[in-house]
Amino acid sequence: MADEPLDDAINTEEAGDDWAAALADQDASKAPRSANFDELEDAGGAQTGSQNLDFLLDIPLEITVELGHTKMIINKMLQLTQGSVVELDKAAGEPVEIFVNHKLLGKGEVIVVNERFGIRITEIISQADRIKNIG
Repeated sequence: MADEPLDDAINTEEAGDDWAAALADQDASKAPRSANFDELEDAGGAQTGSQNLDFLLDIPLEITVELGHTKMIINKMLQLTQGSVVELDKAAGEPVEIFVNHKLLGKGEVIVVNERFGIRITEIISQADRIKNIG
């Protein structure tokens, strides 16, 4: 029984040596290494410098025109029937907001074109304001 603590001490020293070796290997693996990347090649005559961005022209956008708002309580909303009139907060002839992908682009006036509603753009917000609205 007197030998057991000595055996434990030897095993602990061996385990400590194993841990030290493992830590040394781990530290060595964390050493910075240089990365090698393949050069990108020009793909079939693509323009360099001023890149050809024509592919952006086919991206679909959602355009929304906001005619006005109103607030009402649930009781009033439940009383609405076919033919009910909901009064909005904008006056007739007042400019409506035009949104592109839920971001304000400008204002316009409602017109009728071939028995369909349309919008004549009367104002486009400044580029600085559009950039502020992006985020």
